[in-house]
Amino acid sequence: MDWPTVATRLFGIDHAIVADGDFLGGSAILDGATIAIVGTTNHAAVGVDLALRQARAILATIADFPGRPLLLLVDTQGQKLRRRDELLGIHRAMAHLGGCLDLARRQGHPVIGLVYDQALSGGFITSGLMADACHAVPGAEIRVMRVPAMARVTKLPEELLEALSLTNPVFAPGVANYVAMGGVRSLWDGDLAAGLRAALDDRDTADRRSEEGAQRGGRRVAADVIRRVLEA
Repeated sequence: MDWPTVATRLFGIDHAIVADGDFLGGSAILDGATIAIVGTTNHAAVGVDLALRQARAILATIADFPGRPLLLLVDTQGQKLRRRDELLGIHRAMAHLGGCLDLARRQGHPVIGLVYDQALSGGFITSGLMADACHAVPGAEIRVMRVPAMARVTKLPEELLEALSLTNPVFAPGVANYVAMGGVRSLWDGDLAAGLRAALDDRDTADRRSEEGAQRGGRRVAADVIRRVLEA
């Protein structure tokens, strides 16, 4: 689904969301309240420039519109794999973006993520996964690491990981598996405005992902391990 379709289904045609290259920004009205929009499009590869531009937009919202809800529209292929960005410190730029979202949440801004197309790797970790809650449309593609890359990191055979992915959502891509793991709180189908309205009404700054993953059977032990560590 492209961003103009998502914007229209969320807010109607009367919105002030614009695309500038791979960057999305602006505002829109829902039930009489203004919502700040920050995001990416065109399967953006998030490099230093794009990460810092998103961060500036978030900091401007915090400074100029205290408490204004923030909607992150996510469509990214992950971090930009370029020598220039590595030399400029892409890890620090993306950490800064995540820190700005954390600051927005701490300053009382409801932050909602919506994966409307593609969400991969570091571009997803420092955007939608930093929100109070991340949601998705049913046709979204979500994954953090492909099986071949996972095999190189874990030193496990690809065949073993492929077999595990058939029964364990932790090893499998796909939006349904991220819902099962609790990484995506819900799917918005049909009335997207109703999904956003419900997310804003149900705002919870607590990290419920491990608990929801346990309830849904996607992450069976994470919540218990976290509890035991905190009680130790």
